[in-house]
Amino acid sequence: MALSQEDVAGIAEYAQIALADDELAEMTTYMNEAVDMLAPILEYDLDGVDPTFHPIGDLSNVMRPDEPTPGLDLDTAFANAGSTRERYFRVPSILGDGGVA
Repeated sequence: MALSQEDVAGIAEYAQIALADDELAEMTTYMNEAVDMLAPILEYDLDGVDPTFHPIGDLSNVMRPDEPTPGLDLDTAFANAGSTRERYFRVPSILGDGGVA
């Protein structure tokens, strides 16, 4: 089943992509080649195979409850810092003056 230029124009409009006439012709050829590459999938015998909507099956939320934990104390947090000032990390300026903030 080949895609027509009208099909591709509709897809482009839906995706909010502006295509000039020459781009539309090129994209139609490209998309038909992509669809043709998927043709071997139709040859698989899938009788009795249930569709899979998620590769892990019936997955539910496996995240642990979000509970607050104590943070690092300042000495531990600053242990590997190159430079600090009071309760802050000091980093090179990105605004162009070349100094350290």
